[in-house]
Amino acid sequence: PKAVLVITGHWEAPEFTVSTAERPPMDYDYHGFPEHTYRLQYPAPGSPALAARVQALLADGGMRCEADPHRGFDHGTFVPLWLMYPAADVPVVLLSLKSSYDPAEHIRAGRAIAALRDEGVLIVGSGLTYHNMRGFGQRASTAVAAQFEDYLNRAITQADPAQRDRMLVDWRSAPGARLAHPREDHLLPLMVV
Repeated sequence: PKAVLVITGHWEAPEFTVSTAERPPMDYDYHGFPEHTYRLQYPAPGSPALAARVQALLADGGMRCEADPHRGFDHGTFVPLWLMYPAADVPVVLLSLKSSYDPAEHIRAGRAIAALRDEGVLIVGSGLTYHNMRGFGQRASTAVAAQFEDYLNRAITQADPAQRDRMLVDWRSAPGARLAHPREDHLLPLMVV
């Protein structure tokens, strides 16, 4: 791709916010890991031009979008991108979630930025279908994760976009929804993409 836009489950703000740094720093947004993991570097460039395009598209869609010149690459960004583009030669811009957690608003944001795909920008949602830190590794969590992922798969493969959007907006009604996501921060990137 010409660039990557990452909607990250590790960044939320009162309004959608886009990273504008030319050389984004690292954001070691974790704790308790081995010391060397706090020295990892992913030196991909940012793209102020792409950030401005995201802001313009969201504005055209009737949404505010702030700019953050200091936001760095969180682990939900640099870990998958390191595997995808180890040379770190593809420009990367981050888009925050909106802290209201309104799924319909995030779907609307996704519609607003969809044109970027035709412009050579890879839009990545960085999150998980299951993100219950207390449930990881427990036998009962496997069934919950499978049920919820099945619901999400049925939602995103709907031929009717209106039905797909209804299912995503009503995600809380899915089997195991709140067990899979006590907080929806790691689910909402899917709503945008």
